Amino acid sequence: MTWLVTGGAGYIGAHVVKAMTDAGERVVVLDDLSTGRAERLPAGVPLETGTVLDHPRVAEVLRAHAVTGVVHIAGKKQVAESIEKPLHYYRENVEGLRVLLDAAAGTGVSRFLFSSSAAVYGMPDVPLVTERTPCLPISPYGETKLAGEWLVTAAGAAHGMATASLRYFNVAGAATPELGDDGATNLVPMVFDRVEAGTPPLVFGADYPTPDGTCVRDYIHVEDIASAHVAAARRLTADRTASLVLNIGRGEGVSVAEMIGIVQRVTGDADLRPRVVARRPGDPARVVASVDRIRTELGWEARHDVRAMVASAWAARRPRQRSRA
Repeated sequence: MTWLVTGGAGYIGAHVVKAMTDAGERVVVLDDLSTGRAERLPAGVPLETGTVLDHPRVAEVLRAHAVTGVVHIAGKKQVAESIEKPLHYYRENVEGLRVLLDAAAGTGVSRFLFSSSAAVYGMPDVPLVTERTPCLPISPYGETKLAGEWLVTAAGAAHGMATASLRYFNVAGAATPELGDDGATNLVPMVFDRVEAGTPPLVFGADYPTPDGTCVRDYIHVEDIASAHVAAARRLTADRTASLVLNIGRGEGVSVAEMIGIVQRVTGDADLRPRVVARRPGDPARVVASVDRIRTELGWEARHDVRAMVASAWAARRPRQRSRA
């Protein structure tokens, strides 16, 4: 059994590759290295460069490595950017997935695991979001992820592939320093940037209908995201008829203000008072996962708390900052 991980040199992808190889799975990575870094990959894991939009290249990689399962993580993921560039997001996320599925079906791949997102839910007015909560995405990014789920389910049914779509909630943390998040669009690295610059952390809107007025999210450690992929991959291996859609979260809400406070305590810079600025487009007030179904289907649950996420992300950031000095 060989798994192809697309986007496997990226932040989340590299954690998934590490977890799968640690669990004894054979893995090959396809990455265009637009945001990924080859040095993130464990020794011995083959890296094939290319984009999922290139059907001949994808088919070549699938055949060369006798791939029988795909974990699709590659794609664009910034909500605000997707509003500015919807055509780009549909091309990268939907057309890229269609090409990948077509190549997978044509080369006999029998298992397909798709990285989806809580963005498919939009602005759910419920305390906990279950997989049965109506999907009403409010950004092109969320739309592309929902369309992706439909494509995966339909292709699986048509071509005899066991499938799973995993809806990530808010990812943070790092397993090791070299696997830290290089991005600057997620909350935790954004606050790190402000702390290091000696400027107040930004709060995008403090007038939401939540206890402290700031957005509430379900934060999940990237190591937990990775372990959920291992559990899902093993389920698809054991159950050739699987067709799953599952939340990956902790089932606990943390507000932006609370998270900023945790970051400041971990970094030792608690004196800067956060500055409230205008809301960002596409930000719902509260999105917190129900995790009952993934526990039932995969026997999986998150192990890390929020402080552990922030502490591991900060520990990963410090060596990288020193190396750039």
